[in-house]
Amino acid sequence: MSSNAPSSNAPSSNALLQVTPSTLPRLGFLASHGGSAARHLVEACRLGTLPALPVALASNNSRSPALAWARAAGLKTAHLSSAVYPDPAELDRALTQFMQLAGVDLLVLSGYMKPLGPQVLSHYAGRVVNIHPSLLPRHGGPGMYGDRVHASVLQAGDAYSGATVHLVTAGIDEGPVLAQQSVAVQPDDTPDTLKARVQAIEGDLMLRAVQGLVGQWQGEVGS
Repeated sequence: MSSNAPSSNAPSSNALLQVTPSTLPRLGFLASHGGSAARHLVEACRLGTLPALPVALASNNSRSPALAWARAAGLKTAHLSSAVYPDPAELDRALTQFMQLAGVDLLVLSGYMKPLGPQVLSHYAGRVVNIHPSLLPRHGGPGMYGDRVHASVLQAGDAYSGATVHLVTAGIDEGPVLAQQSVAVQPDDTPDTLKARVQAIEGDLMLRAVQGLVGQWQGEVGS
């Protein structure tokens, strides 16, 4: 392994890890920028509204704000990108191993701008969730991310946009839908104003979807 391989950071003083029962599902996160939905879930775990244990976050962006707040929250962190692993297969393997070593049961994508490889998709099949800033299947698929999605909604003249939480499969934005919520498009909307209103609903929408997955996971483990 290269000397540039990502390191993990898990302060031993993390009270969350010490007091949460080990029977709870362990959450891992992938984020490219701020990871606002992931942060919302971590806070929900702390407050007890999400019965799960956040343990790890990886980012393809070494300067991602998500890495900073995740370290501060006591999560294991890693910078995993093509800059560290130029071979896509090696990157896929490194990402899978990082989450496995952290004991991750459910994997949450929070503004993660890279496709997942076959190894991580296979290992976490049915246990990877993503949030997309539109009402899928509209305005989804390859190349549809960030401001491009909101610009596409406005160009199409849609009366409503919103957000969709779905399971992640090999096809981009094609996985089964877990939850959706709409927001009305205003006549004077710009991509930025529409994005702000969509982002305002994403945290709670993701929380409801992950609560459902956690309940399903607990049922399977307890059966």
